Amino acid sequence: MSVSVNRRTALKSGLLTLGGLAALPQLSEAASRTLNEGAFSGELLSLDPDQRIFRSPMVREHFLDPMVARPKITTKLSSNENPYGPPLSAQEAVAESVKRGNRYAWQEMADLIDKIAKKEGVTPENIMMGPGSSDLLEKVALVMFMNGGNIVSADPCYMSLVNVAKSVGATWKAVPCKEDWSHDLKAMEAAIDKDTKLVYICNPNNPVGSITSGKELLDFCARVSEKVPIFVDEAYIELAVGADTQSMVSLISQNKNVIVARTFSKIMGMAGIRVGYMAAQPEFLKKIQKITRGGMGISYTSIFAASASLDDAEFQDMTRTKNHEAKKYLYSSLEKMGYTYIPSYTNFVIFPINIPGKELLSKMITKGIGVKAYEIQNKPWCRVSIGTMDEMKIFVGALQDLS
Repeated sequence: MSVSVNRRTALKSGLLTLGGLAALPQLSEAASRTLNEGAFSGELLSLDPDQRIFRSPMVREHFLDPMVARPKITTKLSSNENPYGPPLSAQEAVAESVKRGNRYAWQEMADLIDKIAKKEGVTPENIMMGPGSSDLLEKVALVMFMNGGNIVSADPCYMSLVNVAKSVGATWKAVPCKEDWSHDLKAMEAAIDKDTKLVYICNPNNPVGSITSGKELLDFCARVSEKVPIFVDEAYIELAVGADTQSMVSLISQNKNVIVARTFSKIMGMAGIRVGYMAAQPEFLKKIQKITRGGMGISYTSIFAASASLDDAEFQDMTRTKNHEAKKYLYSSLEKMGYTYIPSYTNFVIFPINIPGKELLSKMITKGIGVKAYEIQNKPWCRVSIGTMDEMKIFVGALQDLS
């Protein structure tokens, strides 16, 4: 499942992560890692001119003629954003609160925490806020692994926490996903040793979109958290239509050493407004807050937007429905073109392609379409976010032109 990547291979085949381009030494070390230490195949650069990295001469040399003007993305399907947000309720909350943006929002933050705690069935002491869930993943990695240790996760997985942990001295014990791309919980438990400081689970999993059974995961977390903390990233859980899953937040009220991260970026449509939170035992949160304060990065207006969106069940239901409809259309279209895909419980779909990822990205960018490409099991894959139905038709038309 895992694939080693060195610098030369990365440059030849485009296996450069958006964050990893500035850290090529880490990529060069990957070739010598064992499977057990983790050798994630690496994410192809998304040719998205919204990303500052696109301006790098090195990147342009390998993807597009550096003399050509930067193309304009008109159909952005690369970052798993909600195309329908922010909800009007959040927009109105921002407009109303911006006039008070000269003030710090400690009391307002406390009010939002109270609201979230009530929703999750925990106490306010169980909640820590952050500007998006990725910020909280990275803060946990910095604090937990500043003195080394190892982290156990699936491979592939969302790499934010893993990469930061490695950057401060951790080793990664990567456990290949099962044939259906769910987490191999039995193998993950077996991978835990005396140096393991954290088990990380992304469910539904990014970048593959797969789901791990809620009943199995609940049992795993309840038992294994007695040995080591378990971080469950639930960024996409509200979009998991028809899934056999559930949030792990109930374990926190049972005093289990489980951390659950949630975000307003996906179902709430607030990726650019930046609000997220994690629920955990107060003692765990105190360790993190002793080093860094998560809520400091959230703006006054974002707090009110988040509070309003929590109450907007109509917007959330609409997002779920339209996301599912557009995803079914994409499934049908991919099947007609002969592509296989991993059934997704998120707002993206990943599928293997028959041309190099670099070539796919370059051709898509010329049509104004931004997607992402990965290399998994030595094969190129395309990951496309679920946009509006019209956006999916544009993507399908472009893919048909390449077939």
